[in-house]
Amino acid sequence: MAVRSRHAQHVDLDPDRRSPPCVLVIFGASGDLTARKLLPALERLAGYGALPPEVALVGVARTPMSDADFGELCRRSVSGDDPRWRELTAAARYVHGGYDDPATYQRLAEVLAECDERHGTAGNRVYYLATPPRLFGPIAVSLGKAGLSAPTDGAFVRAVVEKPFGWDEDSARDLYADLSSAFTEEQIFRIDHYLAKETVQNLLALRFANSIFEPIWNRTWVDNVQITVAETLGVGDRGGFYETTGAMRDIVQNHVLQVLSLFLMEPPTSFHAEAIRDEKVKLLRAIRPLEDEEEIAANAVRGQYTRGGTREDLMAGYRDEPGVDPLSSTETFVAMRLEVQNWRWTGVPVYVRTGKRLPARLTEVAMEFRRPPQLPLFPGRAEGLEPDALVVRVQPDEGLSLKFGAKVPGHAFRVQKASMDFSYESFDEQSPDAYERVILDALIGDPTLFIRADEVGRSWRIVDPVMRYWAADPRPIPLYQAATWGPPEADALITRDGRGWRHSARS
Repeated sequence: MAVRSRHAQHVDLDPDRRSPPCVLVIFGASGDLTARKLLPALERLAGYGALPPEVALVGVARTPMSDADFGELCRRSVSGDDPRWRELTAAARYVHGGYDDPATYQRLAEVLAECDERHGTAGNRVYYLATPPRLFGPIAVSLGKAGLSAPTDGAFVRAVVEKPFGWDEDSARDLYADLSSAFTEEQIFRIDHYLAKETVQNLLALRFANSIFEPIWNRTWVDNVQITVAETLGVGDRGGFYETTGAMRDIVQNHVLQVLSLFLMEPPTSFHAEAIRDEKVKLLRAIRPLEDEEEIAANAVRGQYTRGGTREDLMAGYRDEPGVDPLSSTETFVAMRLEVQNWRWTGVPVYVRTGKRLPARLTEVAMEFRRPPQLPLFPGRAEGLEPDALVVRVQPDEGLSLKFGAKVPGHAFRVQKASMDFSYESFDEQSPDAYERVILDALIGDPTLFIRADEVGRSWRIVDPVMRYWAADPRPIPLYQAATWGPPEADALITRDGRGWRHSARS
C-alpha cells in the first residue's frame, strides 16, 4: 500500500539544509519500517529539493531483488510523482545477501564505488540500520571488517541506529562495544524520532527564546511536572514484539526521559549540538534512581489492560492479543514518581505515565504552578479551581496552552479556569514528518536531535532497578479495563501527595 506524499505548501529550504553528496544505504530495505517511514520521508525530501543529484540510494536486505525491483518497490511505497524522486529511484541499487555474510559487504563495496563514479558521491556514506535490533551489532562489526566504516580522503561515514539501544544497561554497553569497534562516537547517530517532532523541538524555543518563562521555571514557582504518553490502540499484531519489550522499555526509557530532559535541563552555553546534549545528560544524572524495594513499590506502578470498552466497541484484553502469553505479566502501562536532585528542581515531583488502550491518544508535558496562598477578598469563590499550568501538546493537536484563573462574567465574583492556546496550525508552513527531519539531519551531520552514548547509559540506569524489581515480584500485575486511565494504583501514586493526574483515571 502506497503512503500518500505530503509536501509542505511553503518550503523555505536553507542552503545548509541540503544534503551534501553521499550514498544513503538502508539495511533492511525490504522491511516494514523502510516502506512505512523511510521511503515516504525520502520522497518528500526529494520534493523539497533537499536531495541533490549527487545523492544516491542503495538498499541491502535478505529478500532477493534486482536493482529495478528495488526501484519499483520505492515508487510503490509512496503515491507522489516528484521528478527528483523518480530520478533517485530509477538509479537506486540493491544488494541481496545475509547480514553476516562477508560476500554481502564485498558486493556493497563494489556498488558504493560505482555510485562514487556515476553520481559523484565523493566517498560519503550514511548507513541506516532499519533492521531488527539484534542485527545492529553484527552489521556494524561486518562493516568494520569490510573496511566500509572508516572515512577516507576527507569524506564522512555515519551509522544511523533505531531504538531500542539495548535491552538494559549491560546489553546497551555490549551494543556500544560492537558499534564502536567500527565507528567512533561522532559517527554514530542514535534516533529517537520523538525528538524530531516539531513541538518537542519547540521546547527549546519556549525555554530559551522567551524571557517571560525563565524566572518561574524552577522549584520556587512550580508545584509539579506531569508527562503523559497515552495511546488508544492496543498491541495489535505486535504482541510477540511487545512481550519482549513492555511499556517501560518501549516508551519510558527513551521517549519520556528524552522529553523530560529537554523540558527541565539548564540553559546550554550555546545551541551547538554538544552543548545541548551536555545539559540533557546533566539532567538525567540528577534524576535519582529508585533503589530499594520499598521505594520502588511506592513510586513505580505497572499495569496491563484487560477487555473493556462498550458493547458496540468491545476491545480485547492484552492476553487475548495474537502472540501474547495467556499468563503474561508484561506491562502495558507505567506510572512513576521521579525526583530531580539539583538546585533548580529539588522538591518538585515529576510524574510520568504511559499506556496502551487508554481513553485518548495524547502526548503532553504539563508544568503545574503553585497555588496562591489565599484569596482573602473572595473566600470560597475559587473552590475546586485547578492549578495554573503550562501545557505543551506533542500530539495529536500540536501546540501549547497556558491555564489560569479568570473571573466569570456576571455580578458575582466567581473564578474559573481559562486558557490561552497556541496551535501549530496557525503557521502557513506544514510541520515536517519526524523521519524527514532525522534523515536529513543524519545526511548533513547535525547530531543535535540524536542520542549520545552517555544519555543511553544514564536512561537505563534510571529504569533498570524498577524492571528488575517487577521481574522478581511474585504478585499478579495490576489490571485496568481498556479505555480507562490505568489501574487504581496509578491514582494512589499521585493522590497521596495531594495532587491529581491532569486526566483523571476514573474519567
